[in-house]
Amino acid sequence: MTESRIKRLATTLMDATTDKDPLVQEQIYNALCHLGESEPEEILNSCDEYLRQHDKLAYPHRVIILKAMETVVKNNIALLDKSTAKVVIFLASNEMTKSKEVIRDWQQAASNVLVAVGQRFINKVMEEVLTKFQPGILPHYFVMQTFANLSVSNVFGMVPFLNSILGTMLPMLGMAKQDHMKSVFCYALQHFSESIQEYLANLDKAPDPTVRKDTFSNEIFSAYEVLFNSWLQHREAKLRLAVVEAMGPMSYLLPSEKLEEQLPKLIPGILALYKKHTEAFYISKSLCQILEASVNIGSRSLDVQLDSLLGTLHPQICAPADPAVPLTVKNHTEVLRCFTVLACSFPDRVLAFLLPKLESSNERTRVGTLLIMRQIINSAPSQMEIKKPFILSSMKLPLQDSNNKVKRAVVQVISAMAHHGYLEQPGGEAMMEFLVRQCALPSDAQPKKQPPDADDLTSDSVQSISVNTLFLLSTTVDRMNNVLWPYLLEFVTPVQFTNALTPLCKSLMSLAVKKQEEGENASLIRYDLNANLPSPYALTTRLLVVSSQPYVGDCRGAAALRLLNVLHYSVHPALEQLWSKQVPLLVEHIEENTEKSLSQKEWEEKLLLFLQETLAAVADNTWICHFVTEMCRQLNSYNGFPLEKNFLYKCIGTTLGACASKDLVQKQLQELLETARYHEEAEREGLASCFGICAINHLEETLAKLEDFVRSDVFKKSVGLFSIFKDRSDNEVEKIKSTLILCYGYVAVSAPKELVLSRIEADILKNIFQYFNTKVLGIKVETKDLTLKLCLIRSICMISQAIYNGAKCGDFVFSRKAELVAQMVEFIKAEPPEAMRTPVRQRAMITCTYLVVLEPHLSDPDRTELIDTCLAGVLALPPPEPAKEREENGGDASHKEVLYGDTLSALKDLLKSLLQRNLTPHGLQDMFAHLGPWIKSNKEHERQRAVEVSAALLEFYLSKLNVSTVIPFYNLGVLIALFSPRCSDSLASVRQDAVDCVYCLLYIQLCYEGFARDHRDEMVEGLKALKKGLEEPDFTVLFRTCNNIAMVIGKRVPPDQLMSLLLAMFEGLADPDKNCSRAATVMINSLLKERGAVLQEKVPDIMSIIHSKLEEVDEEHIRKAAQQTVYILASQHKSVVVSSLLGSPLPFDSHTCAMWRSLATEPTLASRILEQLLEKVNSDVPYKESKSFPLLGSAAERVATPSAPGRHMRFV
Repeated sequence: MTESRIKRLATTLMDATTDKDPLVQEQIYNALCHLGESEPEEILNSCDEYLRQHDKLAYPHRVIILKAMETVVKNNIALLDKSTAKVVIFLASNEMTKSKEVIRDWQQAASNVLVAVGQRFINKVMEEVLTKFQPGILPHYFVMQTFANLSVSNVFGMVPFLNSILGTMLPMLGMAKQDHMKSVFCYALQHFSESIQEYLANLDKAPDPTVRKDTFSNEIFSAYEVLFNSWLQHREAKLRLAVVEAMGPMSYLLPSEKLEEQLPKLIPGILALYKKHTEAFYISKSLCQILEASVNIGSRSLDVQLDSLLGTLHPQICAPADPAVPLTVKNHTEVLRCFTVLACSFPDRVLAFLLPKLESSNERTRVGTLLIMRQIINSAPSQMEIKKPFILSSMKLPLQDSNNKVKRAVVQVISAMAHHGYLEQPGGEAMMEFLVRQCALPSDAQPKKQPPDADDLTSDSVQSISVNTLFLLSTTVDRMNNVLWPYLLEFVTPVQFTNALTPLCKSLMSLAVKKQEEGENASLIRYDLNANLPSPYALTTRLLVVSSQPYVGDCRGAAALRLLNVLHYSVHPALEQLWSKQVPLLVEHIEENTEKSLSQKEWEEKLLLFLQETLAAVADNTWICHFVTEMCRQLNSYNGFPLEKNFLYKCIGTTLGACASKDLVQKQLQELLETARYHEEAEREGLASCFGICAINHLEETLAKLEDFVRSDVFKKSVGLFSIFKDRSDNEVEKIKSTLILCYGYVAVSAPKELVLSRIEADILKNIFQYFNTKVLGIKVETKDLTLKLCLIRSICMISQAIYNGAKCGDFVFSRKAELVAQMVEFIKAEPPEAMRTPVRQRAMITCTYLVVLEPHLSDPDRTELIDTCLAGVLALPPPEPAKEREENGGDASHKEVLYGDTLSALKDLLKSLLQRNLTPHGLQDMFAHLGPWIKSNKEHERQRAVEVSAALLEFYLSKLNVSTVIPFYNLGVLIALFSPRCSDSLASVRQDAVDCVYCLLYIQLCYEGFARDHRDEMVEGLKALKKGLEEPDFTVLFRTCNNIAMVIGKRVPPDQLMSLLLAMFEGLADPDKNCSRAATVMINSLLKERGAVLQEKVPDIMSIIHSKLEEVDEEHIRKAAQQTVYILASQHKSVVVSSLLGSPLPFDSHTCAMWRSLATEPTLASRILEQLLEKVNSDVPYKESKSFPLLGSAAERVATPSAPGRHMRFV
């Protein structure tokens, strides 16, 4: 039952093969294969039956079934019984030969089934197929192809049949007229020959070990004659290639004497084909087989052919292989095999042919020759052994070649040489130096676009190949250990090999570990045997300095430190314990960070601390003196590497600090001052930091040396020499002075405070200003040099920090403080107001930030001038360029943006520092007295900056506030009124910052009321949520948000601040930004709705202010809002409002009339006011009579009484 179900399912699937969709056909094939896994015989029988019953089924559909049968047979060959195999064989044989015409897909599928069955049932298959291979009758094309494929897939089963097949086949060769039949005979002969070779090579496993080459030689030679003499001359290229493919394997089986006899014709015949065929792979493969066969028989004919062979094969290698065309790559492989065969037999002549070509002017010739050299070094080692010196000497020219392709080929040759002992010979070191130089090639930052046929191999590629080669040689080629160690150390210190440091350090690390495993720890570096090696001091300096930029050059920092650690014993025996603990921690720090996340300052501090601990562990003054001398000697090596040189200066300062010899310290400091390159910023910084670090332990020597240098001949000669070239003189001398000024700053900030404070005013400042101010005819002239100015500013900043950080800071009165602040103010004023081109403003404000906290206090005028100058110097700068212009200007615009951001931060820090000195409501009020005009500026960029600064100040004030007693925040209302209308500013950033300002002010008020600083008020916190509503410039949303903000303010402002808040808010009605004046009206009205009920006594004042504002501001929205204000007040204090209006001067002006009209906007209120007016008319005496000039007999005049509602009328 199960079988019939499977059969039905298989039949259904095979019925569906007529579907034209390739995906459906693929699924049918997979389904049949899947069924065949469980019931192979059932499925194979079903397929057989189906194909026999459906004789007319088109061949594309038959192919699907046959392919499924092949897969089922292959996967289940061991399970098939003979009867099923016979069924399948018979079916496949018939399917293959049913059509006399070649229908490739169909017949190939059937042939493949036969080959699959032949894996186990070779006799059955041959029994069937031989019936279709009769003498004198040309067989079917696929009968021959099946024989050929069977001979390869089942060598031991098929070879016994080959003698018989060859005997039948040979006469047929002459009968074959069609090219495709000739091709299939060639295909068969090729595979028969390969099968026979494999059989003979494995006779020990073969079923008949008596089989010999002679068994087939004569038949193969007969076939060879037809192929070579007749078919090889055919005009059809495909047939010629088929012939060539067959002749290679056939040559192994030819009788030795026949092959020797044929070689003079055969080799030229094969070589001639290179000119006729662009695709050379099959020719080269066959030629290689013929050459191997010739060598195997000890042919003497090859000698004569050698020149033509070399001359033809060499250009094949020189033509570059295209990786996109696999056959060109394969052709290269076969041609190189040909050279291997020839080099093994004719080493002298092959080298005599190749080596002169290394001097060719043609790049491809040089590259091709080097590829062949690599091949024969690797594949003919015994023949090349005595040629090593000759080959090495011939590499001199290639080592100097600048072509990248040649360089890569040389690197590959060096790799081959390393494996075969060449580099241990004299001349081997030149090869290693070349390899290291390639590792040190600079990276191509932006490779140039090149045409497709150009030399497209970049120096990056050469470097990458060289790095990999060096690492492999040092880690996997054991014979190279003694060649590379310690020789590679010679490349660590020269600066030209800087780019190669990472691979060098990794290779040296690997080699050193191997040496240690061999028990050579103590004598790891034998200086007595290697005079050219860098000293321990040189190695330590170099590896430490390059570690300061740890991610440069493929993370060289970690590699350099690891190598340093492994060399600890050679550096100094006392360092093992310290370095084995500290170096892994330093390496870990590099690996935990990235180039972006690493703090350079923190990293350098770690390295300098490591150096300090190293010097302490060594504790040998002689060693330290040698070490610092070597450091100074290396300084000039880093002239092209400013960051590394800067760090080396710090290392020198640290080492000098540990040096006990005062004379050496002074000598080295003098040398540093004499040799420094003062025109380079990094050098000035480095030298100054060196003096600062040195001063920690040698303050007196450092200060003395600085003074001595200015008085010395060297300094005077510099000035005198430069004065010959007037422009250069000024510039160079200013740079020297700048550096000396900076040195004093670093000394002040670094030296022990208990020693340096007493020297600041007496020595340090005196000398600084002596360098800064130049005298012309006895009058001080301030320098125009920017560098000198910036160095002075930084130096004063460091001096201020030194005083501030001093242990006795509180006791130190800095008498020159006001003078220095005034100098900074002058610097800021001197900057152009229309642009920010230099960091002078920023640096001067940072300096003032440190100065203002020192004693004595600044006077009020000085403080005012400082604040106003800084605000004007930053806030009034023109707005930044639009984004489009910024993109066009590129780096310069980006630099300006960063500089402006830093300068604004410096301004904030300075104002915070000033505020810190008076952290009271009065101090806050004083600060905003300066900021107020900027906050209300009609220029958007000025407002934006001012409000941003204000938000930062208020946040700082709140964070520092520590209220011990509850005191009134008397100016809360004024400050809230300053910021709250800005919540509807035309700039979104101002709106956001203004909310933050109000938020901070309300929390400051809560602190003054006695709440803890971390107390959170739900109402005030609600302000943060309102910020989102301020992002879009929709007036409706803005004013609704402003109303909500006013409600929060109204609920949190103390009663005693309410009136000052409202008064200040009314001032906001005249704001130049109409949005803000509208917001002020919205907030006034919202506040009055919320809190107006308690303001009865203040109503007349408010009414008076409204009237005066209506007079001042002629804006429709102000007028309407004012009327609304009057209405709100009247709804809360009807009588007072009416009385106030009745008290207005006569006649009523238009503004008073407008205020009266506002009372009529709501019927209920209007009727109540009319009732009040009528009541007054009835209850009060409307007028009194006054007789004027009675003697003249004039009539009495009626004058309105003050309390009468109708006093505005005069009755006569």
